[in-house]
Amino acid sequence: MRVISVVGARPQFVKLAPIVKAAQRAGIDHATVHTGQHYDDAMSGVFFDELGIGAPEWNLEVGSGSHGAQTGAMLAKLDELFDRERPDWVLVYGDTNSTVAGALAAVKLHVPLAHLEAGLRSFNRAMPEEHNRVLTDHAADLLLAPTDVAAGHLANEGLAERTRVVGDVMVDVLLETADRPAEPGLTARLPTEPYVLATIHRAENTDDPNRLAAVIEALASVDAPVVLPRHPRLRDRCAEAGISLEIGALHPVDPFSYAEMVQATKASIAVATDSGGLQKEAFVLGRPVTTLRTETEWVETLEDGWNVLLPDLHEISSVVLREAPDAERGTPYGTGDAADRALSALTEASVGD
Repeated sequence: MRVISVVGARPQFVKLAPIVKAAQRAGIDHATVHTGQHYDDAMSGVFFDELGIGAPEWNLEVGSGSHGAQTGAMLAKLDELFDRERPDWVLVYGDTNSTVAGALAAVKLHVPLAHLEAGLRSFNRAMPEEHNRVLTDHAADLLLAPTDVAAGHLANEGLAERTRVVGDVMVDVLLETADRPAEPGLTARLPTEPYVLATIHRAENTDDPNRLAAVIEALASVDAPVVLPRHPRLRDRCAEAGISLEIGALHPVDPFSYAEMVQATKASIAVATDSGGLQKEAFVLGRPVTTLRTETEWVETLEDGWNVLLPDLHEISSVVLREAPDAERGTPYGTGDAADRALSALTEASVGD
C-alpha cells in the first residue's frame, strides 16, 4: 500500500511525524509532499529535522498569496503529482489551504482520500479553516476522527459510515516530546519568574489593525511575564500597523521549535492563545488555557474550566491567571497510539475495497 501525505503548515508537520514512524513500523510505503505553504525555515524545514522524519519527497514551494491564489497553485501542482504517482491513498491533515487543495486534487483524479483530524467544527463560517474542514470531510472516502465528539459531528452530516475514531496523533508526539530533556538554550530564552505562554496568529486577531492592537495591549496588561513567540503573520502584521511587541508584560521571542514549544508550555503557569493545537496541548499537559476566540474546535477542553473562551479580552489578567481546576481531565484525545490506528484503518479500508 502506497500512501502520500500532503502537508504545508507547522501543525501538520507535527501530525505527520507519528504517521511516518507508524508507516515504517507497519511496512507501509509512505511519501510526503510539502506544499510550501509555510516556507520560513523556522516554521518549516527545521521541523522535519527536529521530528526525525527526514526531508519530504516533494516540495511544491508555492509560498504565500491570497487563499484562492495559494490554493490554486497547490491544486495545479498536486494534480500533476498524483496523476503521475497514483498512490493507493492520499492523506490530508487538519484545516489549511494545503488540506483542501490535496483533497480536491485527489478526488478529481479518483484517488482514495483520507482526512486525518476529521469532524472538528467551530461552527464559525467566517473562518476559512471551517470551510476547509467541511469541504474536505465531505470529499473524503475515509474520515479519521480524533474524538467521539468529532465523530458525532460527522454523523450529524450523514458521514457516519465513512468515519473511524482513531484518537489524536498530536497526543502521540506530544507525550513523547514532553518526556525528553529540556532543549539546550531554552531556559535562557524564558523569564526566570513564573510566566504565561501566548501565541497569536489567526486572521481574526491579526488582519484588523485595531483588533491586533487590542490583543497585544491586553496581553501586555497581564500581571505576569507573557512569553510571545513572533509567528510570521504576527510579526508582519505588527510591522505593517506600527505595533510594538516590546511593551508591558510582553517577552517576545523568535519562534520556538516544536520541542521547545512543548517544553515552554510545560514550564508555564498558563497559556493564552488563538491556536487550536496549543489549546489541546496545554490541556493535555495540565495548564489552564485562555482562548482569544469566540469558539473552539476542541470542545472537550472547555469542561471544568480548563479552557475559557475570551474573545472580548475583558479582565484578561484575572482570567489568564486563574487557578488550575481540580477536576480530572481524562483522555478524550487518546493515549498515544492514534497514528497506528489511523494506518490500520487505511489498510482495512483498502482490503475492503
